[in-house]
Amino acid sequence: MIQKAFRQYISNFQGFSREIWILTLVTFINRAGTMVLPFLSKYLNEDLHFPLSQVGTIMVFFGCGSMLGSWLGGKLSDTIGFYKIMIFSLLVSGLMFFGLQFITSFYGLCIGVFLIMTVSDMFRPAMFVSLGAYAKPENRTRALTLVRLAINLGFAAGPALGGLIIMGIGYKGLFWVDGLTCIIAILIFWVKVKEKKKSTYLDKNQPGDVLVQSVFKDKIYWLFLATSLIVGIMFFQLFTTIPLYHSKQFGLSEFQTGLLLTLNGVLVFFLEMPIVNYIEKNKKDKLKVVITGTLLMAISLLLMLVNTWAGILIIMMFFMSFAEMFNFPFSNAFAMSRAPKHQQGRYMAIFTMSYSLAHILSAKIGMTIVEAYGYQANWLFMGLLGITATFIGFYVLKLVAKEKLNVKNS
Repeated sequence: MIQKAFRQYISNFQGFSREIWILTLVTFINRAGTMVLPFLSKYLNEDLHFPLSQVGTIMVFFGCGSMLGSWLGGKLSDTIGFYKIMIFSLLVSGLMFFGLQFITSFYGLCIGVFLIMTVSDMFRPAMFVSLGAYAKPENRTRALTLVRLAINLGFAAGPALGGLIIMGIGYKGLFWVDGLTCIIAILIFWVKVKEKKKSTYLDKNQPGDVLVQSVFKDKIYWLFLATSLIVGIMFFQLFTTIPLYHSKQFGLSEFQTGLLLTLNGVLVFFLEMPIVNYIEKNKKDKLKVVITGTLLMAISLLLMLVNTWAGILIIMMFFMSFAEMFNFPFSNAFAMSRAPKHQQGRYMAIFTMSYSLAHILSAKIGMTIVEAYGYQANWLFMGLLGITATFIGFYVLKLVAKEKLNVKNS
């Protein structure tokens, strides 16, 4: 029985091209090596002794650089190709990480962090476009899921390794390891994967390919981005207000909070690929799956209104994990499906920018509400925001159905 279940699980990972596996490996090495980021605010405060207000300002430059990088990466992927952008981004950001450790002034770090995130986050939209080029038509969403799996594993391994490096050789070691992993990852990609000039991602049955000339005129896409932004704001509470709430409300230690976050990682690792495979095989509507995920995320935060029983945190994490598995892979897939030929980069750039913006807004909104009105007000606000996003999702579903009908009749 266990052997059969294991074989069935492994079968979810079959059918990918060699390039997709190499891209997954490169993503894992890159994300596992991104050790500076989880410790950046701690490094700035404890090692360089900046006050929290200045740390907050530097982190705003971090978010702004991320947004600019996402936009540039997508735009340049459309003009000079994703392959060149991926190599430039990781190679140059690797070298920049080496240099960042020598900058210790406030203004210098604002500029340095902004520039490094601009170059570093050019990689993300280019990587999404590369999936469209190298993945087979029948398993594009699964390819996105495989890369997401590598990102999650990398993020899980990175902070643990980073903690060991700090204990062993201090914060400076993080910059050297981060830079080296960026360079090693992209050298593997450059040696093993050849540039593909043309993406075969877009087929004539994609509505965006027929109707939309510019991303700025795509009303459906912008409404969809609004739901993605809200989902991002809700999800990033997991790394901002929720760990603080665990401690303040229930007296949980960092280790217990870590175990709850590990539960999320384990559920995603074992269940996301089978869920995506099942939905793909049964040709379920991707947008309906995204809407389901949005609703589940809203419910997960509304569950936090129960503040007298610590067990609710486990139930909440189950809802959050399934929301993540339903929403993120299929949001990526829907975003890619909207892009007309030669605009995949721009579409994916704006999609990744929505999450960069969510990262900035999530902490600011959540912390402001908590400080002014308390944690319960934040969970209620976030839950209601999620329900609003669910209704927007249903409206997008209606518009897509109408669009398909117009294409059919024309």
